[in-house]
Parts: sequence; C-alpha cells; structure tokens
Amino acid sequence: MSVLQWVLLLAALVVFFWAVGAYNRLVRLRNGIANAFGQIDVQLKRRHDLIPNLVEVARKYLEHESQTLEAVIAARNQARSAEQAASGAPLNPALISTLSGAEQMLGGALGRLMAVVEDYPELKADQNMRELSEELSSTENRIGFARQAYNDQANDYNDAAQQFPTLIVARLFNFQPQSMLEATTSEAERQPVKVQF
Repeated sequence: MSVLQWVLLLAALVVFFWAVGAYNRLVRLRNGIANAFGQIDVQLKRRHDLIPNLVEVARKYLEHESQTLEAVIAARNQARSAEQAASGAPLNPALISTLSGAEQMLGGALGRLMAVVEDYPELKADQNMRELSEELSSTENRIGFARQAYNDQANDYNDAAQQFPTLIVARLFNFQPQSMLEATTSEAERQPVKVQF
C-alpha cells in the first residue's frame, strides 16, 4: 500500500468512528428524552389519581358548584387519555403537544376549583381537603421539575442534532427534532397580569 492509500484509509476510519460516536450520542440523548418523559408520566399519573379524591371531598360541600366539579373531571379524563397516548410514544411531537394542551386545560380547571374552595371556609377547614390540596400542590411542583428536566433533555438533543457536523448523521439516520413542553400556548395567557385596587 502506498502512503496515499494509508492516509485515505486512516481518514476513512476517523470519519467512520466519528460517525459512530455522533450516532451513539444522538441515541443516548434521545433515550434521555424518553426517560425524562417517564418521570413526567409518573407525576401525571399521581396527579390524575389525586383529582377524583379531591373532587369527591369537595362534592359534599359544593353541591351547587357541580359545573366546576364536572369540568375538573372532564379535563382530568382528557388529560389522562392524552397522557396514555403520549406514554406509548414519548418521542412523538404531536402527542407531546396534545398532552401539553390537555394538561393546560386540567390546570385551568383545577385553578377554578381551588378558587371556588377559597369561598367555602368549612371546605378549606376539612382535614381531608387540606391534605389532598397539599398533595396536589406537591405533585404540581414535581411535575414542574419533571417538565424542566424533559425540556433540558429535549434542548440538549435538539442542539446536538442541529449542530454541524453531527447534523449530517442526524439527517442521514432521520433523528427528528423533539418538542418542548410549554407552560402555555395562548398569547392572552402570556400577557402581564393587570392588578387593580
């Protein structure tokens, strides 16, 4: 073999091993997204399991607020359905987007329920309601942390897949960009809150 052939062989080996390393890094990052979604999934299941108990405790005090309770249950069922679909394919951006929207609706319904609870001192004083509210608040915090971890993983993956020269491997092996979980999608919800006294 001539020197030129050795140099070409060495260059080909370097490119091959770089491509294998880039591919493996993208796979590791993509698997990190699935793991981060798994953590969200655990917390969402916890949240979805708490909500019927919270509604049941509130039901005896809020008989004339049945519309609020029904809205919470309907939003919970829709979010649970979206969560089950997304957990089957945690790397599907469309399912993640649907889940995010359903969870936003559930958050709004829970917020309205908690606002109604504030108007009923006897309900606020109920031990079961206080414990369930604390559990739900703790779960909401855990969901927030899990979402942040998911978004960090998705961001690291997207950065790696879009940077040259790894971009070549990403496109060659069809590594698709991953969606971030957003707190809100409505422009009205993103506007600053106006407080008037």
